[in-house]
Amino acid sequence: MDLTFYGATGTVTGSKSLVEVGGLRVLVDCGLFQGYKTLRERNWAPLPFDPRTLDAVLLTHAHIDHSGTLPLLTRHGYKGPIWTTAASADLCEILLQDTANLQEEEARYRNRHRATKHHPAEPLYTVQDAQACLKRLRAVPSNGQLELADGVQVQFTPAGHILGAASVHVACEGRSVLFSGDLGRQDDLVMSPPATPPGADWVVVESTYGDRLHPDVDPIERLGDIVRRTVARGGVVVVPAFAVGRTQGLLYALYRLKQARAIPDVPVVLDSPMGIAATQVYERHRDQHRLTHDECVGIREMTRFVRSVDESKALLQQRYPMVIVAGSGMVTGGRVLHHLLHYGPNARNSVVLGGFQAGGTRGAALASGATSIKLFGEYVPIRAEVQQIEGLSAHADQRGLLDWLQALPRAPHEVFVTHGEPQAADTLRLRIRETLGWKARVPDYRELVHMD
Repeated sequence: MDLTFYGATGTVTGSKSLVEVGGLRVLVDCGLFQGYKTLRERNWAPLPFDPRTLDAVLLTHAHIDHSGTLPLLTRHGYKGPIWTTAASADLCEILLQDTANLQEEEARYRNRHRATKHHPAEPLYTVQDAQACLKRLRAVPSNGQLELADGVQVQFTPAGHILGAASVHVACEGRSVLFSGDLGRQDDLVMSPPATPPGADWVVVESTYGDRLHPDVDPIERLGDIVRRTVARGGVVVVPAFAVGRTQGLLYALYRLKQARAIPDVPVVLDSPMGIAATQVYERHRDQHRLTHDECVGIREMTRFVRSVDESKALLQQRYPMVIVAGSGMVTGGRVLHHLLHYGPNARNSVVLGGFQAGGTRGAALASGATSIKLFGEYVPIRAEVQQIEGLSAHADQRGLLDWLQALPRAPHEVFVTHGEPQAADTLRLRIRETLGWKARVPDYRELVHMD
């Protein structure tokens, strides 16, 4: 059994791990790199393996840093199945097409305004590429068990984090490797906690929050404080949010605040066709999260759903306080850019960042106190109040990651710490060694490990 790391090493994004087992070549996740330019440029480089040689793809969940390169995989010749949970398959249908559409829109915008060094600017992949990729999605059985070939067994177990997220266990001839995927929290607003993991000889664990603990604060209360303060000065609250997971948590928090009459009855706007569609998927899979039927209905009735571009542009002409939730969560693209361009320069408004912001993103710049950010080729002053609410993160913190590892029925031979910034990954590595007494290390990009 061999394992090669093609992403999420020394960074949070670009998850790709190749497992060679039982004569098969199996790719676990196929995500986009995000953040610093040196990372983003990897998306444009040739894939580091031949997609035509792969036998199967196992997808832990639908977030773009885990799924966003799948259209390139199929465009370059992959013809096999992409196995994932039914909920993740539903979300991928939304996320991948939307991501492709945004890339096409950005290319058109840059060509129209000549805001590009490449002539003409082209999308990384097209909507047609995404649609071709979606035809390869296959839902695993409801028990999560799958046999890829004689002697090669796969088990998907719930990981919390977002709808459909799973940890993936691959076993063959008495050897096994477990990929945590992104792990959720015990106290997440929407998702149930991760399931107890199965035993494995090797474990690949994420470390997004590997160097910190979530603050002991109520994120709903903090959000309420910001909304009240902003409305009192006649401002607009702009909330960049991932369409899947973060958006649903934010809407639920705002619903709770309104039910308790803890904030003024201002409009709550979801300006994200992808977020709207994802919220509907959460309603269809109500057995997989904490929200009740009545809460789902209440959130829907509270929220104004903005789908069209014209409706989105019309929001910029409004002169009354409101809360606008729009993608993307790290301010890397999407409609939130237009809202920041319009509302960011005015001190009466607020920008709320929820959860982790990868280095090199506009979200990270805002979180670190940047007084201007680059939008559509120009630097825009940010005078709005910027607040980050860590308690809204859907990732397990250091304690949650260690608790998940400790729940393993036996100690693995080695733990590989991935999917974290260098400090976070190395801190978790050290904590695993000191607390659990297990062998642990942070693998390098493109490192091959012989798991014998």
